Amino acid sequence: MTAFARRVQSFGTTIFSEINILAAQHGAVNLGQGRPDFDGPDDIIGAAVTALQAGQYNQYPPGNGAPDFRKSIAAHADRFYGLSIDPDRGVIATAGATEAVFSCILGLVDAGDEVIVIEPYFDSYVPNLIMAGATPVFVPLHAPDWTLDPDELRRAFTPKTRAILWNSPHNPTGRVFTPAEMQLVADLCQEHDVIVISDEVYEHLVFEPAQHTPIAALPGMTERTVTVSSLGKSFSVTGWKVGWVYGPPDLVAGVMRAHQFVTFAVHHPSQIAAAYALSLPGTYFEELQAMYTTRRDILMDGLWQAGIKASAPEGTYFVLGDFSEVFPGDDIEFTKYLITDIGVACIPPSPFYSDAHRSLSGKRVRFAFCKDEATLRTAGERLRKLRG
Repeated sequence: MTAFARRVQSFGTTIFSEINILAAQHGAVNLGQGRPDFDGPDDIIGAAVTALQAGQYNQYPPGNGAPDFRKSIAAHADRFYGLSIDPDRGVIATAGATEAVFSCILGLVDAGDEVIVIEPYFDSYVPNLIMAGATPVFVPLHAPDWTLDPDELRRAFTPKTRAILWNSPHNPTGRVFTPAEMQLVADLCQEHDVIVISDEVYEHLVFEPAQHTPIAALPGMTERTVTVSSLGKSFSVTGWKVGWVYGPPDLVAGVMRAHQFVTFAVHHPSQIAAAYALSLPGTYFEELQAMYTTRRDILMDGLWQAGIKASAPEGTYFVLGDFSEVFPGDDIEFTKYLITDIGVACIPPSPFYSDAHRSLSGKRVRFAFCKDEATLRTAGERLRKLRG
């Protein structure tokens, strides 16, 4: 008898779990998963403690989210992007961005629909589509600048296309897509009546001169875009798994119909603290970007001194490094060597591609700089052994 349902037979252990286990076994400095090794801001954690002890937030919240949290998400979208969002009908609290994307797919995409996926992609996207019975249609970004080929993108749109999974700032390349690139996507979506599921979890991790603009803010796109984000990346509390979806009520209603049977509701006290976090002044986000600019530069210096070529990302807290001058194998082989022999963990990007495009990952690996400065300097010291 087959042990697994057919829909999950092709799924292995995520690359993040594999790398975390291997890194722990060898005592490697872990620059793999985007998980900070420092805590979130004291006042946000304090807000969660206060909520836990208040005596009114330890039972089920409304399925679509605590009212104050939904209002804070709508206010945040208005404050930063000028978007008018209905906090009652246009917002859902989710168990992180991963659940948000899955609920968007389940609630808006039918079996047999085609969904455009930009490669490299976050690893949950394609399994989500497979479980929904949808067909991924892959459009790769092209190195070294990680740009879209307009003709390839146009050819991906067919009468069966229901949605495009859009991610900017982009993990793992660090791209923040230009207005011209986003306008091309917007024009094609409107021409073919396609919706956008826009993953914007790194919205506040953007480095000058790049600027983040939600695709929902483009003319004609508000009514066909659901936007996903989360608390973890902007406030260094990835373990809380608090995210959200916002968009036009007609689309959000579909997401809600799926969400209610995936998680039903999200940790109530964390939502109250999240509402506080999203209301912080703009100086918080400026300081966040300044902190990560410093840590990015520390990592970049360590990579270059080790012989790994890298360009500074425009957004996210990841750097793709080219190891071709220091190691002859592929990205999987290099990752294992780096962990076992050098003592630094990274993530190979080839699992973020379809089989047809896997070679496009080249001789690159992804390093995370959401780490303490001392951690990054230790990693740099170990990486220099590559030149030895």
